[in-house]
Amino acid sequence: MSLIDRIRQHFEDSAELKRAAAAALAAPIAQAVDLVTAALAADRKLLICGNGGSAADSQHLAAELVGRFERERPELAAIALTTDTSILTAVANDYAYDQVFARQVRALGREGDVLVAFSTSGNSPSVLAAAQSAQERGLKVIALTGRGGGRLGALLRADDVHLCVPHERTARIQEVHLLIIHCLCDGIDASLLGDE
Repeated sequence: MSLIDRIRQHFEDSAELKRAAAAALAAPIAQAVDLVTAALAADRKLLICGNGGSAADSQHLAAELVGRFERERPELAAIALTTDTSILTAVANDYAYDQVFARQVRALGREGDVLVAFSTSGNSPSVLAAAQSAQERGLKVIALTGRGGGRLGALLRADDVHLCVPHERTARIQEVHLLIIHCLCDGIDASLLGDE
């Protein structure tokens, strides 16, 4: 296969998955929008976590909410738990890496807040620990996963939201996670500001 054909195949595979995922994910994304909007309207906040590319997704979502997405609006309370290197390295060094998000959730999370947890496999120990800590503190959890959801999907409660991309490949899952981020931001803006 030529390089051009490989590139074209990436585009085709991504587009095909997004079309297939729309039917499965539209309703749970709307549920997540409602959950986040209710929390923000009640003066609560989002805590967001993930590793690697999912850490970048966490920061992207927080930036869109604290800054803006496509429309001007007041800033919204969102914290990416992936950005403070002193906390991350101290907790990883003094405790264990799987506690880097959980300790922040216990320190910052309050009942009524929402944890948005990214894990393409659904099996990241640090994200699992964060979700468990969130549930113990009375936070709802929105999990963005793939590959069937893994242990994170199994951990979720009835009032949590699971956004599981129906695919096995990390790159494709992450591409849909980015689209979900944009759907969430647009939905939150529409809920708070009205439909344009």
